[in-house]
This record gives sequence, structure tokens and C-alpha cells, in this order.
Amino acid sequence: MTFSMSFPLLRLWRFRVCQRARSKGTRRLVSVEDTQQKTFSSSAARITSILHPKQDCLGSSAGFAHLGTLGNGRGFCVWSSARGFFGKGGGSSTPQQSLQGIARGIKEGEYKKVVVMVGAGISTPSGIPDFRSPGSGLYDNLQQYKLPYAEAIFEINYFHYNPQPFFALAKELYPGNYQPNLTHYFIRLLYDKGQLLRLYTQNIDGLERRAGIPPSKLVEAHGTFATATCTVCRKEYPGEDLRADIMASAIPKCSTCKGIIKPDIVFFGEELPQQFLMYLTDFPMADLLIIMGTSLEVEPFASLAGAVRGSVPRLLFNRDAVGPFAHSSLRHNDVAELGDVVSGVQKLVDAMGWTKELQALMATEAQKGTRLEGEGTHPGRDTSPSQDTPSKT
Repeated sequence: MTFSMSFPLLRLWRFRVCQRARSKGTRRLVSVEDTQQKTFSSSAARITSILHPKQDCLGSSAGFAHLGTLGNGRGFCVWSSARGFFGKGGGSSTPQQSLQGIARGIKEGEYKKVVVMVGAGISTPSGIPDFRSPGSGLYDNLQQYKLPYAEAIFEINYFHYNPQPFFALAKELYPGNYQPNLTHYFIRLLYDKGQLLRLYTQNIDGLERRAGIPPSKLVEAHGTFATATCTVCRKEYPGEDLRADIMASAIPKCSTCKGIIKPDIVFFGEELPQQFLMYLTDFPMADLLIIMGTSLEVEPFASLAGAVRGSVPRLLFNRDAVGPFAHSSLRHNDVAELGDVVSGVQKLVDAMGWTKELQALMATEAQKGTRLEGEGTHPGRDTSPSQDTPSKT
């Protein structure tokens, strides 16, 4: 079977959330192909790419609610668990929420615990490439490695066999090669105003950090280039320590054991980041959920859209209606602003009266990046605030 994959958020990762094995007590990611062999034939994942929206890879996404066990482990699905616990909520007699209503609530401080979910749709406006697009330099460069299939780049066993394709990809995407855009800085404004509870991102490009959102407010569901680990002795390294080797097309080696150092990107066969479990407290506490630029078809991330309380407004910025927003009957407080993501966010910013403030922030950050380049500091180095307390503006 042939699959396609859009790189910016590894959106065609076919995995399901960790299995907690009774025998080992560990969590690990498994591919849908692996899971499919151990569950019902109808229990599979439908996963499509933003660049290939009509390609169905495996069955129906509803199958995640019925996934069976893996080995001696017990299956787990965020979607079914969250929905069962929190319920649907809401009331049919309440007037339909609107973008203007949500804008007013944000501006007036009604929403103080905003959770944001983002995917590749907020990074593509920054120029993040699709490595599967023929004619692109990245695509042509990867052809020399004769990969058995695209996803091999992100399989840990193949990485141990041949790490070069991944590092060729990492060279293109390494933090500092691209700049945040308006959507990233809108989230930064929410943080600055003390209204951002947490940002959950599928992206590994580091643009959220570069926009000034501190790690304490980030859950990088698919990992990060900000840190790295030796695959042999497990020695940890700052991501910047790998930059010189990666940019020189060399394989980073551990100074202690000479093993290969791998950025902390989640591959098939590896555990989800521990931070992902913060959803257990973040989503019940949220008073507003904003979803931007994601197909909501990759588990377990997609399930989070259903984990907020039924009374909580959900706002979608995306080219198409996805996830619960694609259903015929929406909650009264669901709002979908469809079309270009950047334009949709700009519309919200205008409605809140934050336009000048956002423009000033973006201009300041652009000057900061220019100054760092002039001082000889690589613009990709994280200069975002490390403190948890936001600066009030």
C-alpha cells in the first residue's frame, strides 16, 4: 500500500496513542499498520494529508473508538475516553455563538484559560516545504537515498539502519530557516495578555518557540528540535549543539560514546512526550478552545478537540470543516471560520481591536532577529522568554 505524507507536522503519521503494557509498564507509539493486524478489520484510521485531501489511507477514523489490545497491553483512545467522561453538554435553546462574540469575550477578558491546537496549516504560510512535492529541492535531494517508502524517514528502526535521509530533512527544517507568521504572533499575544493556558502543536518546526512562546506553555505532541539525545548512552544535548553538523550534512555523534545523536522528534516505536499528558488537566480547565490549521485526523491529537467541556466555545480556523466541525449538528458554541487560516485569524484580531498591537509585536520581533544576525548569533537560537509569567501589554 502506498501512502503520502506532508512534512510540516508529520500529518500522515499513522500511530495510535501509547499502549501501557502490563508486563513492562511503558508507553510507546505504534503504527496503524501494526495495530491493524491486532484488531478488527473495521478498526483502522482514516488519515489524509492537507496536500492530498482525498486520499484515504486506511478505513474510517471512527475505528479508533474500538481499537483492541496490543500484546498484553490495554488499548486506549483519548476520543472515546474524553467524550465519555466530559459528555456533550451545551443546550439547544442557547443562541449560536459567533466570531464577533468570541472576539468580544477574548478582548474583555472573559476567556482566561485559552487552549490552542495547531497543525501544519499555520506553518505553510511561513514557507515550510512539502518533501513529497516533485520539483522541490528537498524532494529531489531525498531521491538519492532510495527510501523504501516515505514514512521510513520517521521509523526508528530505519533511522538506526540509515540516519542520513532524516538528517537531510532536518537540515531543511532546522529552527532558524523559517520565520513565524501572524498566526504564531496572535498566540504570542494571548500569552502576553495572560490568557493562554497551553498551546498544543503537531508541528516540529519550532516556530512557536521562535515567536516567543515559552516551553512551559507548549506541548509539542510530535517532539522538538530544541533538544536531542544520544541513541546509545542517552546523553542529552541542546538542539543547538547539533546545528553545525546538520548544516554540514554530517551525522551528529555523541562526545561520550560516539553514538548517533537524534533530535527529540517522536518516531514510530518511540514514546509520546510526557508533556502530552497535560491534556488531562488542561482541557477540563479550558474556557475557550481555538483550533488552527489541522485536519484533525491524526490520533491521538485529533481526539483533544472533543475533550473540553460542552459549555466551552470551540473556534476553528481551517480551509475545510474538520473533526466535530464537519458534523451536521454542531454545538451552539462552535464557530468555524473556513478559508485561508491567516486571513481568518486576521479577521478575529481586527474584531478584537488588536491589529496595531499585533503589527507592533511582529515588527519588534523582526528587528530582534535582524539584530541577532548582525551580532553573529544564529537567528534560530531560542530567544523567547523562559519565565512562566507573561509580560502584560
